[in-house]
Amino acid sequence: MSSDFKGLTAVVTGAGSGIGLEISKLLIAQGAAKVYGLDLAEGDMKGVASFIPCDIADDAAVERAFAQIAKETSVIDVLVNNAAIGGIGTIEDTKTEEWMKIFNINVFGTSRVSAAAMPLLRKSKSASITNICSIAATAGIVKRAAYSASKGAILALTKAMAADYVKENIRVNCVNPATADTPWVNRLLQQAADPVAEKAALEARQPMGRLVYPSEIARAVCYLASPLQASTTGTALEVDGGMQSLRLPK
Repeated sequence: MSSDFKGLTAVVTGAGSGIGLEISKLLIAQGAAKVYGLDLAEGDMKGVASFIPCDIADDAAVERAFAQIAKETSVIDVLVNNAAIGGIGTIEDTKTEEWMKIFNINVFGTSRVSAAAMPLLRKSKSASITNICSIAATAGIVKRAAYSASKGAILALTKAMAADYVKENIRVNCVNPATADTPWVNRLLQQAADPVAEKAALEARQPMGRLVYPSEIARAVCYLASPLQASTTGTALEVDGGMQSLRLPK
């Protein structure tokens, strides 16, 4: 195992389970001195990350979380904006309230957390921000209108942030996963009329014939966040089993 993050301090949102938990585990395995996990509940991060309760949809909650972090450390080297929610439906199905909720968490939440972290990121010699985006930002997926729009915004935001902070040596990238095998996805599947058939359909639409593993996404995040990738910024890395690029014969 490499030690790319030896002695560094990281913040991961949505670290209680799934992708965020895997990212936190890998950061520690690769030498991170401390990982702060921001989430609504501790979940399974005990023994991995230091849990800080935080609703990224709320300005005051984010301010409190980073005030607490600032009491314990003078620097943040790695920020991973992973926390997000999903949504199912077309534009006709999705009411304004749901649009606002999805954007407030997925887009505005990423902006809130990044802005709050910036004073401590500026003190790092190798600062990086990695946003978890989605295949939904670059490919049309049925009945994901609001979610897709929010992830399209994350892709654009990643590039805008990268441009804004490149002169300050703060790198900003994103990872675009296809559907991953996470507790969140499994909860969405349970809402389907036939969860087994729905999961089979999700697996079939990805050229590799399976869902993406959270550990694969974590490795992509750590690649982008590594201080060794000092020239990588404004980049979107696909971890999608070929879904975006491949067109296979049936």
